[in-house]
Amino acid sequence: MSTSIELSGRPTTMQLWTGRVLSALPAMFLLLDGAMKIPKPSFVVEATTNLGYPEHVIVPLGITLLICTLLYIVPQTAVLGAILLTGYLGGAVATHVRVGNGAFEIVFPVIFGAMLWGGLVLRDTRLRALLPWRK
Repeated sequence: MSTSIELSGRPTTMQLWTGRVLSALPAMFLLLDGAMKIPKPSFVVEATTNLGYPEHVIVPLGITLLICTLLYIVPQTAVLGAILLTGYLGGAVATHVRVGNGAFEIVFPVIFGAMLWGGLVLRDTRLRALLPWRK
């Protein structure tokens, strides 16, 4: 068994499972985050309003996050979901920069975006073909 990473053709079993895990971890967190915005428990309302958003946007944000994450989970729409989640996470980064939060709050969504795309690239050979990999 070779330890090299195959960048073209069908993904190896290791790439496939690594991609699935890399995709599942942020997807589960984002599903939970979106779902928590629907009933609006007090800690969600407090956190959101502390970031400068009015309370009435919490449910629409939760629905948007759930839809984008569900699109990401479905293999046929995973790329669209990843694109939409990249925008959502970019907004999270911008929000945390605007309110002056620390490095963790700013970098956390970036790491999630990298995990989402990294998992997708490992699972989908069409994406690997688009990237300028070097041998």
